[in-house]
Amino acid sequence: MFTHFYSKMLKNIFKNNLKVCHKIFRRYKSDRNVLKLKEREIIQDIFPSTASDEMRIKFTRETQTLYAGFDPTAESLHVGNLLVIMGLLHCQRKGHQPIALLGGATGLIGDPSGRSTERSMLEMDTVEKNLVSIRKQIEGVFENHRKYFWNGDQERLLEPRILNNADWYRSVKLIEFISTVGRHFRMGQMLSRTSVQSRINSESGMSFTEFTYQMFQAYDWLHLLKEHNCRFQLGGSDQMGNLMSGHELISRMDKRNVYGITLPIVTNEEGDKYGKSAGKAIWLDPLMTSPFSFYQFFLRSRDADVERLLKLFTFVPLRKVTEIMEQHKRVPELREAQKKLAQEVTLLIHGQEGLKTAENVSEALYGGNIDTLGELTYDDVKVTFQGATLTELLMEPGLSVLDVALKAKCFPTKDDAVRIITAGGFRINHQRTTNIAEVLSPGIHILKNGISLLRVGKKNYYIVKWM
Repeated sequence: MFTHFYSKMLKNIFKNNLKVCHKIFRRYKSDRNVLKLKEREIIQDIFPSTASDEMRIKFTRETQTLYAGFDPTAESLHVGNLLVIMGLLHCQRKGHQPIALLGGATGLIGDPSGRSTERSMLEMDTVEKNLVSIRKQIEGVFENHRKYFWNGDQERLLEPRILNNADWYRSVKLIEFISTVGRHFRMGQMLSRTSVQSRINSESGMSFTEFTYQMFQAYDWLHLLKEHNCRFQLGGSDQMGNLMSGHELISRMDKRNVYGITLPIVTNEEGDKYGKSAGKAIWLDPLMTSPFSFYQFFLRSRDADVERLLKLFTFVPLRKVTEIMEQHKRVPELREAQKKLAQEVTLLIHGQEGLKTAENVSEALYGGNIDTLGELTYDDVKVTFQGATLTELLMEPGLSVLDVALKAKCFPTKDDAVRIITAGGFRINHQRTTNIAEVLSPGIHILKNGISLLRVGKKNYYIVKWM
């Protein structure tokens, strides 16, 4: 009797545990499916368009390798590149192998996609310098993700591979490339690409150099397939033509099935690429766009855009995004959704120190907090108040408000200084001062970091570093 009872109990335990194991396994397989990123609006299209079932099976059955390319056309990546990086990070989070391919070779050619004119030719030294900088940025973003955003199994988070296509083109001979690779391209298909058609019909036309770009990007994918079994390529929606060229080349030279995934081109209300409006890019390099300016860019997001931006540029779970938006709609003036967006993206790109600096500067600038302003370094102040006049002055006993205003060249004449200061148009460290004879004192006029921030009117800043 007891034997039967324990036998039945063990069977039930085994049966229940088996159900739990099956449930966990199904969830694990589902978590590996990159196509679920459509729920976050990160995926726009796939190629071939009929291959979603094939792709889902490959993602859930075994680790896949995916790549995205970054040409070194500037010293830094910008916010427009960020969604592609997010795509690679999401693939890494799902247990797959990401490759960031730097275009040390293709950067010398220039991708015509999405451009109305040809890029200026870059010198080799410039390309090499840009490659070093961009590699460092990508490594930093992946490291910040691992440090601040990943709470799972560290072994599941495969180390990203950062490659440079110049490494294999150095050994490729021109005649051999044209005879073995070029013969698989068809002029009709190459000419039909949107990136080619829009340029051929334009006033500036299209050079042969740019026309060949799709051949080289296609060959990159073939090389990565052979060397790294890379079956997937990620790119912006303007890269669909290049993805199709790679798919066609591989279908003729390798026969293995490969797949393209395009991500949306994020634009602002004017239709400009996100982070590049009015020709002023928001760079990922802190020396080109300060962490404060980067943070403020996202903090200023419109209410109509912030929900989508939280889905695209953060790892906040979708149900949490819904909660944030519900709270935001109740009290939109608090801008909690924008703050969450700015915090998450700044932490990913600039790390904990960058986020802390951005928040401190924001508090110092907009909160009028003298103590916070005094915590900033001289470099922080310079970057924050870009365009401000910088002056180094020797501290002298009895120096007055009028004296420092004139020494810092805040006013063209002494009469102007007296008139504007006494009228209330002059501030030191955010505090209005109207007494021209007031003697400067540490802690009020001179911050503990040895800096005074002077302001004439609303926007004219002057930074004094006391020696």
